Amino acid sequence: MYADRPESCMQYLFLILCLALAVSFDYVSAVVCGDSMFFTPNGTYDTNRRLVLATLASNVISQDGYYNVSVGEGPGMIYALGMCIPGTEPQTCSDCIQASSKYLLQDCQNQTDSYDWSPPFCYVRYSNSSFYNEITLKPQYAEYYTGDIPGNVTEFNRLWEDLMRRMITATSSSTPGSPARRHYTVDMIPFTGFVNIYALMQCIPWISSEDCQKCLLENVRRQQNCCSKYKGGSVRRPVCYSLTDTSPFFGAFDNITLSPPPQGPLPQAPRTSPPLGDLTKKDGKTISTRTIVAIVVPVAIIVLLLALGFTFYRRRKSYKPMKLQTNDIFAADDDMTNTHQLQYDLNTIEAATDNFSDENKLGEGGFGVVYKGTFSNGTEIAVKRLTRTSRQGFQEFKNEVVVVAKLQHNNLVRLLGFCMEREEKILVYEFLCNKSLDMFLFDTTSRPQLDWPKRYNIIEGIARGILYLHRDSRPKVIHRDLKASNILLDAGMNPKIADFGLAKIFAVEQTRDETSRIAGTYGYMAPEYMNLGQFSMESDVYSFGVLVLEIISGHTSSRFYRIGDTDCNLVTYAWKIWRTGSYAAEEFVDPTLGDNYQIEQVTRCIHIALLCVQADHADRPKICKINSMLTSSKISLPAPHEPGFLVPSRRA
Repeated sequence: MYADRPESCMQYLFLILCLALAVSFDYVSAVVCGDSMFFTPNGTYDTNRRLVLATLASNVISQDGYYNVSVGEGPGMIYALGMCIPGTEPQTCSDCIQASSKYLLQDCQNQTDSYDWSPPFCYVRYSNSSFYNEITLKPQYAEYYTGDIPGNVTEFNRLWEDLMRRMITATSSSTPGSPARRHYTVDMIPFTGFVNIYALMQCIPWISSEDCQKCLLENVRRQQNCCSKYKGGSVRRPVCYSLTDTSPFFGAFDNITLSPPPQGPLPQAPRTSPPLGDLTKKDGKTISTRTIVAIVVPVAIIVLLLALGFTFYRRRKSYKPMKLQTNDIFAADDDMTNTHQLQYDLNTIEAATDNFSDENKLGEGGFGVVYKGTFSNGTEIAVKRLTRTSRQGFQEFKNEVVVVAKLQHNNLVRLLGFCMEREEKILVYEFLCNKSLDMFLFDTTSRPQLDWPKRYNIIEGIARGILYLHRDSRPKVIHRDLKASNILLDAGMNPKIADFGLAKIFAVEQTRDETSRIAGTYGYMAPEYMNLGQFSMESDVYSFGVLVLEIISGHTSSRFYRIGDTDCNLVTYAWKIWRTGSYAAEEFVDPTLGDNYQIEQVTRCIHIALLCVQADHADRPKICKINSMLTSSKISLPAPHEPGFLVPSRRA
């Protein structure tokens, strides 16, 4: 159920628009994760799944574009299939299979049966049971490609039906040759002097002609039901796939000749096929945001808003709350894991948190309240419920959804989704039982739980997370608010960077930006950002240096120390001791550690931190260099220069 208030609708549309503008690919993969059976992550089945998917691309290429395999035994046994459309270049096929495999690994956390049609090139599926002789039409997945029909709608629909008629006939006929060619057709039909209607259909090779025709006819009816007002769309099922558009699908139309359209009505579906009126949203997989954002043409902003407004109004009453999968649109690294973004309805969130009961309250701040919740399937979540007067306004709320939707890494907190209904703005995260770093670091009772190995692991983990944001993610992200309270800890005390409300996306070649709105936390902000509004990767490095000093000392960056007649904050204190030449780690390290730490390792970490907080941003090391400094003691460290924000002397 969605909000009826116009302003809530406009905020929802604006959020979807921002998601849409994040990327502009024409077609992207659409992962469909099964929801009936689940496996234990990191168990035998998961290990076999990763093994099969890691080698699937090379096997598909070596087998002329089609390969099926089974690995393991008993509960750990997995069946997998990969195939590319006929004529796909080997490298293109390999890239497509690899990308689909990565999407499946990252999106389907523990589902035993999942598939991915990656238009227009390839298909990947895996399951814990053999599906080679199984004919199933669910779950299905439908989408439309935003853009009005470029001409007479009646004529367009007539030609489209003619094209679908002959496509179903051609595709359902078994074609001799390799398995990948048996049920595959591409075709087009002229519409105007400058516009053609293009179509692609494919069924799984082992399917019978009758079942292929049934599946494709259901796709056509589904597309008529959801997408008839738009220039194109696609419908995907476990055993068949169809796609139409007024633009040719790259690589699928290199060699094509027009065939005459047959006359007569569309083929009749077998009696087991449900009538058109029964093909509603409840039969299918809900639409993912990654596909929604990928099908929108960013330059057509006004058309987009009108189309989304109409869709929002029409579907509000007839559809279940829409799952918005806002996953990263770029190829994922192997470290990238887990989730897909979801638009949750308020009733689901209220049920998970026992209607935001005080017993489930985890914490409270200026932004609002954080609650622990549990979904009906047992998944634990953390729910951030923003108050109406929250300092994290709609801009920051939207920004967090847009940015974190693209980020998947072991050292970044997973945003599972969001909710915008009535007056509510809610963010849903993975639940981390140890809460945030500051609750351990700055609490005298909890601090002793952080021994030096744990602290060093936290320092390394934060550095890896920043490295991903700055170098490995696409897009590149500057966090702008790194601090102890934004570092969450899982059950193993592993750090996860959180709170991306102030984060900024950088272009590939971009190195700096500036703003007139200075936002962040005093004590962590670099001098060039604090004074001039300039931020960069180096400003995040500065914040990291402050964090390292806090982790070593057990004190906040704002705490004052006394050296002679001078009051110093944490950064200045570390620098002044260093300059006197009398530096010893024991003077700076947290007393609760006792003697249970490596003096050389602690001294090196303080040295690295001082390099990070140097006043001139050009002197600070890149995060990739910092990671190398932390992991290899053989790398020599230069002498640090003066840090920023030295506190002036003050007489006693």
